Amino acid sequence: MAADSGIALVRHGETAWSRAGRHTGRTDIPLTEAGRDQARAAAGPVAGLAPARVRVSPLGRARETCDLLGLAVDPVVDPDLVEWDYGDYEGVTTAEIRATVPGWTVWSAPCPGGETAERVAARVDRVIAACRAEPGLTLVVAHGHVLRVLAARWLGLGPAGGSLFRLDTATVSVLGWERENPVVLSWNVRAGA
Repeated sequence: MAADSGIALVRHGETAWSRAGRHTGRTDIPLTEAGRDQARAAAGPVAGLAPARVRVSPLGRARETCDLLGLAVDPVVDPDLVEWDYGDYEGVTTAEIRATVPGWTVWSAPCPGGETAERVAARVDRVIAACRAEPGLTLVVAHGHVLRVLAARWLGLGPAGGSLFRLDTATVSVLGWERENPVVLSWNVRAGA
């Protein structure tokens, strides 16, 4: 493990489905114009971090967000950063799911036909291992739930620990170290805040 390794997280900008609260896993929904503006605004805080490398989800909304950040570093497209596969709940809101499955959350109940929390955790564990193996800060541009699981796993929590981290669109968060302990250095920071 590189002693000065860390990860900066950027959730993609707004999409029509994220604005409506629809679970957007593998469906490749584009950014809205507001989402593009959010991504451009995040460029300032990200530039101040001076990332050594960039990893990005293969989905278009994350890749466009990454492009709009205007980074000098070429991103590596990492399939482990694709969003949670919601299966039958793709495109459905939590309220709609709870009409038939009271109390449902992605953190505590399965997504029929989709991915388990443990499988998402295994993917982000590979991302964390790659980031910790190299010195400097790695910028990761991806999606809400997968980044929340990544934060939980960085801290040594189970994937359901991601439920503790609200993550808004086009925000910047930084994971790092206090001595030998992995910590959250900043969370859910919006440009200009």
